[in-house]
Amino acid sequence: MSTILDAARQMRLSAPANARLRPAMDPHAAVQTLLDDGLTADALSLLARLLPRRYAVAWVCQCGSRQTLGEHDHAGLALAETWVRDPGEAHRQAAASFANAHRYRTIGAWAAAAAGWTGGNLNPRHQQPTPPPEHLTAIAAMAAVTYMAALIPAQLDVRRTDFVRDALGLLGVPNGIDGGFK
Repeated sequence: MSTILDAARQMRLSAPANARLRPAMDPHAAVQTLLDDGLTADALSLLARLLPRRYAVAWVCQCGSRQTLGEHDHAGLALAETWVRDPGEAHRQAAASFANAHRYRTIGAWAAAAAGWTGGNLNPRHQQPTPPPEHLTAIAAMAAVTYMAALIPAQLDVRRTDFVRDALGLLGVPNGIDGGFK
């Protein structure tokens, strides 16, 4: 099982954030500590990694449902939500294809990538399957939510904090740090 410090390393948290984390911290305490210290970007990244993958994708969808977004972003979020409701391979592949086709440049593409990177093969042209690393879903979720927070630049930190607080209660889910839902 991974530790809080492993998750922080995977998500490349800042030096000040790493200095505040302790190996024995539970996930909720670790994220709350970063929020309390004003390290909202680090708190968001760590939260995204500590959530089970399916919960991380659902969190992105929940955040997106409260935003004014264009048709493209709604399409990516719809693919992610479809995967959350029915995490089958066809839904995962559809989300991954959407993200790739849109070059990971929009909220919708990152939301779809979060679902698309929950499994499968990152390099289908080779005979040997290449599954995505466990933290790739977290990176996509963090990117999608960060872009959502940046929709109102003057409120970036406040919006990130709100998004993190919305999902803090999900950190008590069993197997959160090691992927939970596969």
